[in-house]
Amino acid sequence: MQDIEPHQYQFSDLIHRIAETHFVLQRQAISAINKSITMRNWLIGYYIVDFEQQGANKANYGSNLLELLAAKLLTQKLSNTSAPELRRYRKFYLSYPGFFHVFLEESNRGTLSHDLTDALIRGTVSHELKTEEVLYFSTLWKKISFSHLVELIKIDDTTKRKFYEIQTIQGTWSVRELKRQIGSLYFERTGLSTNPEKLQEITNQNSNTDLAVDFIKNPMVFEFLGISSVETVLEKDLENALLTNLQQFLMELGHGFCFEARQKRILIDDEYFYIDLVFYHRILKCHVLIELKAESFNHENAGQLDTYLQYYKHEVMQSGDNEPIGILLCTDAKKTMVKYATANKSQLLVNQYMVNLPSDKQLEEFIDNQINKDLIHSENNFLQDDNN
Repeated sequence: MQDIEPHQYQFSDLIHRIAETHFVLQRQAISAINKSITMRNWLIGYYIVDFEQQGANKANYGSNLLELLAAKLLTQKLSNTSAPELRRYRKFYLSYPGFFHVFLEESNRGTLSHDLTDALIRGTVSHELKTEEVLYFSTLWKKISFSHLVELIKIDDTTKRKFYEIQTIQGTWSVRELKRQIGSLYFERTGLSTNPEKLQEITNQNSNTDLAVDFIKNPMVFEFLGISSVETVLEKDLENALLTNLQQFLMELGHGFCFEARQKRILIDDEYFYIDLVFYHRILKCHVLIELKAESFNHENAGQLDTYLQYYKHEVMQSGDNEPIGILLCTDAKKTMVKYATANKSQLLVNQYMVNLPSDKQLEEFIDNQINKDLIHSENNFLQDDNN
């Protein structure tokens, strides 16, 4: 049998082939997930509006519909279905009714389940679109992520919104770049420019186009796929180590801490924020929010934690609960500062906190021990590298 001569190519060709294969298939995977997330969120908004347009339903639920719906969906363990997020999906549908024709076409191709197809056909029928308009919405669906669309639905002017849609597609802008260009009044500057083509060229030369990384790090993607989003939140190594051990430390104290979440994501207006650790204290009957900063204390840290406390007070606190407590841990190599956010609490409740929460000394010792461990670990690694 004659030997088959292997294909000859350079080492650089091997690198190119592997890299090209990776990026092509990565883009395909990202596109598939993105389209599913966009369709999912548009359909949720579509169902809500269709439900609201039935007079009897509107009378029965009124302005509390989204809050009631969010509470019920929480029992179904569905991610990203809080009342603010449902409100966002509703606005998404109202801002982009033209997606109806794209998704209906998908259903006609047999790519959607019978339940989704029936829901589309039974629901509110949007206005008719020309073929080129349907193609445009299809391009939006395929080329722009839902995170981009979240920024775009904030723009009420349809002409201005379409301008940024086209620029995002042509420039392959990341979400951060889209936000930056909107904030820099790119639309208005283009209108005033005597040479808009040159302005566009300069803008795209300096723009951030890392779409793949931007999308992969989106916590919504991980939660949609049923994967914890904790690892998608970029943290300093020291903070990450401290949080990992702090969670276990508080549970072992036996003071009544019931762990709820780490890097708890909350939506305020149109921006996501992350709370380092969230517990419910069964003795104090309140939530305990913990923020940890690997830096000296500053007023921004306190303001951030206070914002989280106000959110929990107005959006999460249930009847019979006490107001949430915040613990802010700030640390650097020179000192440790522990601060309880107990402002505006009765003295009786403050005293109860001191009994049932870990003491300043316990928390200070914990942080100092963790820092010492980290320093020893770093020194050992350095010595090991030096010996090698």
